[in-house]
Amino acid sequence: MSDDAAGGRNDGSGGDPARATGPVDGNSVVVAQGTFDLLHPGHRHYLRDAAAMGDYLVVIVARSENVTHKATPVVSGPQRREMVAGLDPVDEARLGHPEDIFVPIEELDPEVIALGFDQHHDEEGIRNALAERDIDCTVRRASAYDPDYEDALLSTGDIVDRILDKRG
Repeated sequence: MSDDAAGGRNDGSGGDPARATGPVDGNSVVVAQGTFDLLHPGHRHYLRDAAAMGDYLVVIVARSENVTHKATPVVSGPQRREMVAGLDPVDEARLGHPEDIFVPIEELDPEVIALGFDQHHDEEGIRNALAERDIDCTVRRASAYDPDYEDALLSTGDIVDRILDKRG
């Protein structure tokens, strides 16, 4: 099943209208984005940092067909969106646009786009693309996550490798 099978806007409410209210006028909207294939503590840290950058956090979960910088996600887009929507820092989660990653940014008009500490994005390239579209927002990076325990798995690739090593 492709991510398009989810249909319509995915607001992260999980059917709960109380979670799909949207930002209140005057609230600063922050957008975070990513694949969020296999959730790990680094994701939670990133989203907590992003939420602290404003009043209302919207997370855009990449559609599987748009993930080209690493292996295709194991988990479907709708399921990844549902899992992200259930995390405490997240006010709203939606699947990204199938063709143009900036369409949701134009719709949301955020004050901040929060990038993960180790995400592959070129900050200057994003700023230039925003300027070309006349979108006025700040681009910021989340801090690095430093777990207080040994052997933390902080990437989907590392989790998959560990699974294959232990059970493969």
